Amino acid sequence: MKFLNKIQDKITYVRIIAVGYLTVILVGTGLLMLPVSTAAGEKTGFLSALFTATSATCVTGLVVADTATHWTLFGQTVILLMIQVGGLGFMTMGVLMAVLLRKRISLRTRGILQESMNYMQMGGVIRLVKTTFKGTLLFEGVGALLLAVRFIPVFGVAKGIFFGIFHSISAFCNGGFDLMGTYSGQYSSFVEFHGDVLINLVLMALVVLGGIGFFVWSDVKKNGLRWKKYMLHTKITLFTTAVLLVAGTVLYFVFENQNLLAGMSGKDKFLAAAFSSVTARTAGFNTIDTGGLTHASKLLTMLLMFIGGSPGSTAGGIKTVTTLVLVAYVWSNLRDSKGVHMFHRRLDDDVIRKASNVVVISLLMAVFAVIFICFVQPTLPVEDVMFEVFSAIGTVGMSTGLTRSLTTASRVVIILLMYCGRIGSMSFALSFTERKKVAPVQFPVEKIMIG
Repeated sequence: MKFLNKIQDKITYVRIIAVGYLTVILVGTGLLMLPVSTAAGEKTGFLSALFTATSATCVTGLVVADTATHWTLFGQTVILLMIQVGGLGFMTMGVLMAVLLRKRISLRTRGILQESMNYMQMGGVIRLVKTTFKGTLLFEGVGALLLAVRFIPVFGVAKGIFFGIFHSISAFCNGGFDLMGTYSGQYSSFVEFHGDVLINLVLMALVVLGGIGFFVWSDVKKNGLRWKKYMLHTKITLFTTAVLLVAGTVLYFVFENQNLLAGMSGKDKFLAAAFSSVTARTAGFNTIDTGGLTHASKLLTMLLMFIGGSPGSTAGGIKTVTTLVLVAYVWSNLRDSKGVHMFHRRLDDDVIRKASNVVVISLLMAVFAVIFICFVQPTLPVEDVMFEVFSAIGTVGMSTGLTRSLTTASRVVIILLMYCGRIGSMSFALSFTERKKVAPVQFPVEKIMIG
């Protein structure tokens, strides 16, 4: 009995979440390896199927085979289901089914769900699941309808409806997978629609709504437009998201005005710049050639990919809240202020410590991944390798075209980065460690020099 209790203690919430995502990936890999999943009717190799399944479940969008031309309707449906499960979280989907079947939700399940959704408290987590389901159904449904209006005249009724559903789910879940390969060429994404106002606005709206977080939905739904009533988390999320979107749009416009945006109308330039700013925040679509970006735009994209979306959302990255917390912490230290304050509230020291851990662990993973890939493939441009790595760990899916050139070892590294990016870099690290009790006696303090 003691042995069983010890095993149960070691199966932490983080480990259950990590194993859950791994299970979804492996099941998806098996389905994608079936001949019925490919247009050629042939079996897809294990590594290619694993890469695709990981990218879909971790809502990344990096691909080694064009989604539209390589996979059949069955294969595309499998990918779509993995995107939906990965975007909302497998625990959210499981609890949702239990709620619909009127099953009792145990305390342990609620705890796992709280950890999975990155929710601040266990109370109200089931209510949040219901809000998430209703919001997802509404946003994806409206998005699919609007996209179908544009796609049906181009692809026909049946295909247009499927394209609307597929891209609506992919955008809302920040998946980055698209089916434009049969229309505008393989790996082309939405380049042919760079001036289409409806498609651009719908996709951008879905990406932002999916990336601000389920808790923010609940808070906004409860308090409407009364800013003072919002919780601190909601204020930080909305403020940081707005700043990044506006700043990103302006900078892309400036950096690409004489490059990829040259020759476009003013409207098309604005749409392309805004779309680039939105999609770099873990969506993975593109309406301009990512490989042709200027060096400044590529560095900007890497920064936005690293930041990503918001906690408890379908997006990846270190998250907007983490970024603003660290910026506020540094600014507070420079001013020699006592404590870190934001929107007339003081931040807890544990929050700052966690934010620091997330950034450091993510950066270390990215650096070691870049070094390893450059070592095994020395002919690859370092800038493109960095772009690929940040895209993977931020679960973005944007690429300069390097993905198909990666060797087996490099692809395995990218797979691990996508997996870590989805469950969280710190969560991934914690799944291999065992929390120890703080010793009653601590070592003496000694000062060192910093900076």
